[in-house]
Amino acid sequence: MAKISLYAVATAIALATNVDAFVGPSPAVKSSSLHMSAYPTSAEDILWTPSWKTGERDEVNGALGKYCEDLYSVTRRKTRTVTCGPIKFGSDHPIVRQTMATTDTANVDASIEQIIRCADKGFDLVRITVQGKREANAAAKIREGLFKKGYDIPLCADMHFQPVVAQLVADAVEKIRINPGNFADGRKDFEEKVYESEADYVKEREYLAEAFIPLVQKCKELNRCMRIGTNHGSLSSRVLSYYGDTPRGMVESAIEFADICRSQDYHNLVFSMKASNPLVMVQSYRLLASEMYRLDWDYPLHLGVTEAGEGEDGRMKSAVGIGTLLADGLGDTVRVSLTEDPEFEYEPCNRLSEMSEARLAATNPDSAARQAAVKKYVDTRDITAYSRRTGVLPEKTEEDKVDVSLFLNPNGSVLSSVVPKMLSQDSAPYLYKELGFKTAVGMPFKDIATSDSIFMRTLPAVDDANARTALRRMMEVGTGVIVPAEELTKNPLENAVALMSLTEAAEANGQLPDGAIRLAIEIDGTEDDDLIAKVKDLNPVMVLIGIDPSLSQLHASRRVFEIFKANDIDTPAIHHYKTDAGDSNNLALELGTKVGSLLTDGNGDGILIEQVGETNFSVDFLRNTAFSLLQGCRMRNTKTEFVSCPSCGRTLFDLQETTAKIQDATGHLPGVTVAVMGCIVNGPGEMADADFGYVGTLPGKVDLYYGKEVVRKSIPNDDAVDALVELIKSYDMWKDKEEVEEEVEEAVAA
Repeated sequence: MAKISLYAVATAIALATNVDAFVGPSPAVKSSSLHMSAYPTSAEDILWTPSWKTGERDEVNGALGKYCEDLYSVTRRKTRTVTCGPIKFGSDHPIVRQTMATTDTANVDASIEQIIRCADKGFDLVRITVQGKREANAAAKIREGLFKKGYDIPLCADMHFQPVVAQLVADAVEKIRINPGNFADGRKDFEEKVYESEADYVKEREYLAEAFIPLVQKCKELNRCMRIGTNHGSLSSRVLSYYGDTPRGMVESAIEFADICRSQDYHNLVFSMKASNPLVMVQSYRLLASEMYRLDWDYPLHLGVTEAGEGEDGRMKSAVGIGTLLADGLGDTVRVSLTEDPEFEYEPCNRLSEMSEARLAATNPDSAARQAAVKKYVDTRDITAYSRRTGVLPEKTEEDKVDVSLFLNPNGSVLSSVVPKMLSQDSAPYLYKELGFKTAVGMPFKDIATSDSIFMRTLPAVDDANARTALRRMMEVGTGVIVPAEELTKNPLENAVALMSLTEAAEANGQLPDGAIRLAIEIDGTEDDDLIAKVKDLNPVMVLIGIDPSLSQLHASRRVFEIFKANDIDTPAIHHYKTDAGDSNNLALELGTKVGSLLTDGNGDGILIEQVGETNFSVDFLRNTAFSLLQGCRMRNTKTEFVSCPSCGRTLFDLQETTAKIQDATGHLPGVTVAVMGCIVNGPGEMADADFGYVGTLPGKVDLYYGKEVVRKSIPNDDAVDALVELIKSYDMWKDKEEVEEEVEEAVAA
């Protein structure tokens, strides 16, 4: 439990004498307001950041430069300290863990109970929804009730569309979150506006300043904290028209509001750049950080992937975005947005924070040593644009007895680790199913989410006919079998791919063991530049990147890709990730952070997950986890993509139950994206990546969207899932669920 502070006592007394808290400003506020008049009161008096679009910013502030403190070691970006009641944000303080209440804020008792559970779990801050004055008054009562129970955990009011209410609730809570996309400019009409010049665009700043300055003044007077929280899906029509639906638009929208704060000499603020697409989210935060470096701003960053979903997928997607940025030393507070009760957000939030803190070179000698041990290289990544390095797939020749072109997938490959006992006569049907094969008359055939190749450290004996037959059947339908060359020399397998270390391959000049069809090379990051450059001449079918434990996996991998780029090496690169994780959620967080941080830069063509030590997970689970990673990194879609909001006090239906029903009904549609939104507060644009939207608009009623267009309105909740299925069918994007082959079911049941 958080200990009650002098701050809490003082605020509780103030609230106890004025529970409504919104009758009017106190004399102190009035006198302070007189002082505020010395600051700009209109847009024309504000010193705006020079325009990026006209090139003026480059002229005044120089070209865009670094985005993080150090490209070659994990070092937190230096920020100012921002105060939020009893807690502090910034690089001199631990990462703040936060969540958001899902109760109706007007239900004071239920909100207090949930916030207490969150505080007891370990959260440092809880956000609540404030739609109007009723919720603002409730927020004051929640704050008072928490103080009376001995809890001084700070509260953040989540504000949309209501500038006046934001000023009212600032009396009661320690932090205000505003969304630049709809705080003063929330007209989600998606009508394109035509701006003939920069002057046409900036003249509309007047109403932004008029709406926002009073809140800034109030927060400054009361020493409240503020988050300027831009969302990819809720950019204003004004910003969308001028900058497009882009990370640049998100950044410029936030900078405008920060300029207003700075005009009032108010700096107790943090930024966020959230998106449901981790690639957009990462690029936006990096771009904002880079802009802050050149503007000499030092505001902290709040990290989050919005509408991440639930379960391992939600944790994976969050880890890809949040973990990537924390590995860059960016981020001072974290929220993992899951379609689950808020208490369940703590473990992934805390684990990501712990993983980040363990990587910091300044406080962890072992991490510093691994980062320093990486050989020197020059990092040339362009953080302002996403460009995926795509390896060239192998081609089948006339001499090949199997189709090597199917060993990998152009959109991202999944390799599965297999051991000989899985290939026995009794076990082979299980293995086919675990690897994602369809079967007919006992024969395996590749499906949309079948492992592209398998990896075996040891092979079944040459005289094990059943196991060898199972391998042959998989190879005949385009499955690669990758085996260490040393094992193939002792135990040959026709048409196998021989795996050698780069050193061994260079010494053997790429010569293969008898029967092997192609070469694969493993790189561990200890090799010098010249040796890595030899990959081009050796022409392997793929490279497995499995970094030596003595090196930083992130930086050593980046070095390998820089050498590939410098030498025009286009061999497919598969991340070989070895894990001893015993918990599925932790595995998702590890993969998202450690491999996702490379895939978000476009570096990598696939993933091989190999368990070391005790075997904790099935082949099927690891295969699906690998495909989830690729889908989360926007590479290969093998199932329906769900954009699902985490629920809050504005939600108009049971989000968890409804999401589960929608997933059950539509989860078998790869390439289709469905957004499940509890309310319409952020506008249809929050579903920017979705083909179809399921949106609560009135109690008990749902609207259905195709893209950003409402196509059916006010459908009763009980009928809405069926209506969504019919809508998908009407756009020819539906297919019926396939029945599991009886043969496989019988074999597995036997």
